[in-house]
Amino acid sequence: MTITHDPSLNHLLERLDMQHQMLRHSLPAKYDAHHFIDGMFDFLFPINSQHPRRSSVQFVDFSDQLMRLLQPLVDDPESVTDDFFHTLPELYDALQADIQATLDFDPAATSREEVITTYPGFHAIAIHRMAHRLHQLGTPLLPRLLTEYAHGKTGIDIHPAARIGRSFFIDHGTGVVVGATAIIGDNVKIYQGVTLGALQVDKSLANTKRHPTIENDVIIYANATILGGETVIGHHSVIGGNVWITESIPAWSRVYHEAKVTMRNKMDGKVIDFVI
Repeated sequence: MTITHDPSLNHLLERLDMQHQMLRHSLPAKYDAHHFIDGMFDFLFPINSQHPRRSSVQFVDFSDQLMRLLQPLVDDPESVTDDFFHTLPELYDALQADIQATLDFDPAATSREEVITTYPGFHAIAIHRMAHRLHQLGTPLLPRLLTEYAHGKTGIDIHPAARIGRSFFIDHGTGVVVGATAIIGDNVKIYQGVTLGALQVDKSLANTKRHPTIENDVIIYANATILGGETVIGHHSVIGGNVWITESIPAWSRVYHEAKVTMRNKMDGKVIDFVI
């Protein structure tokens, strides 16, 4: 084939090979990152595991995996790994509270096993909490690899820098977006299509709070869009579906659209308006 003798293609192959060699020593492999986080999820919640018995040997194996992922990214991978695993009991307790929140709020949830194995919201939250801890420890890139993996599997996009309180529940989940500087309090519940985003996208705002704050005990229904770093949704508020919010809402508020339905009376043809 003449394609193998094309000088420009050969030059491209040489450039790609050089780039590959450099990246091999500066980035963790995506497959290894995905394998690690899947293993951690199965380790913490061994519902379908072929090896349900947990041991310190597995801790050593997971710590070795994490250190290998961290080696091209941080100066002291062993210290970061130790810090991550020392906070695992606290992280596990937070995830137990997330499971309980689902059971308490969703009438369709019948058991812990159902939440763990079938709820994409819980899966995304679990990976986020682990990725967020790595982010707190100053780890570059790896937390994003983990949360983007969850994004691809669940349709839920939570930046690892986002701060999320206890007993968090995402129902259905597809299309949920939570930006990097968002702050979410305790006992918050959100539905599919919710966006906690920024009012504008500008590189000069990289170090500013761009995403909203959601206080405790808030419910946000499907496809609501809440934007802006100074926007605060007060505690115990209910945000209805499809609303667009760019200003703060006081505590105990109810925000919703009025739907107007127009129909004609079959008898006289007159228009009848309903506000729902």
